[in-house]
Amino acid sequence: MSKKKIFTLSLLLFLGGSYAANAMHIVEGYLSPLWCLVYFILSAPFFILGLRDIKNKTSKNKDLKMLLALVAAYAFVLSAMKLPSVTGSSSHPTGTGLGAILFGPFVMSVIGAIVLLFQAIFLAHGGLTTLGANVFSMGIVGPIISYVIYKALKNKNKKLAVFLAAALGDLITYIITSLQLGLAFPSSSGGVFMSFMKFIGIFAITQIPLAVVEGILTVGIFEFIEKHSREELKALGEVK
Repeated sequence: MSKKKIFTLSLLLFLGGSYAANAMHIVEGYLSPLWCLVYFILSAPFFILGLRDIKNKTSKNKDLKMLLALVAAYAFVLSAMKLPSVTGSSSHPTGTGLGAILFGPFVMSVIGAIVLLFQAIFLAHGGLTTLGANVFSMGIVGPIISYVIYKALKNKNKKLAVFLAAALGDLITYIITSLQLGLAFPSSSGGVFMSFMKFIGIFAITQIPLAVVEGILTVGIFEFIEKHSREELKALGEVK
């Protein structure tokens, strides 16, 4: 019964997000080849660690693959719900906090890369040259922050821990994106810092409410998983 419900929810999430279009995060051709290369290099070690963690976790319990599919579906759908924001980018939830909470931050570098690659090829979201930069912000830094926040707070108030992990992981993604854009396009008066402040100021208008919504949604999905997938959570060490 648990597997059937998780599969159904995953399918509904994928189908529900298949309509979205347009650019997501930093679009194709917006960064110079040098910056694209830098972010691919920075992202590569985390991707390798993520592959290792996925293999280790799923080899011990095959049922975790279904839960991992749910995490991927959640990230895919939320990251496809975009609002136009900074030129060359967009604002949207990320959906990566849930996976970081359940599987750890490195796994989300792989999930984030797959989600972003799929969207770049089939939905014209983001781009192939900017894939490394988008993975770095959404699939690496955001999940690490989510994981640290959840681990620090879960024994005090689990619902609050899940909410803050998802919401702040979302926000840090856009802080990093703003920094990436600031580094690539420094202001003529004020340099990287002024450019960073300009980008982050524009992002904040849409991203703060989106982060709050993502936090609330993630709490609901997490409670669903707690109710219907306790054995999988035991395998992950999330419940005793």
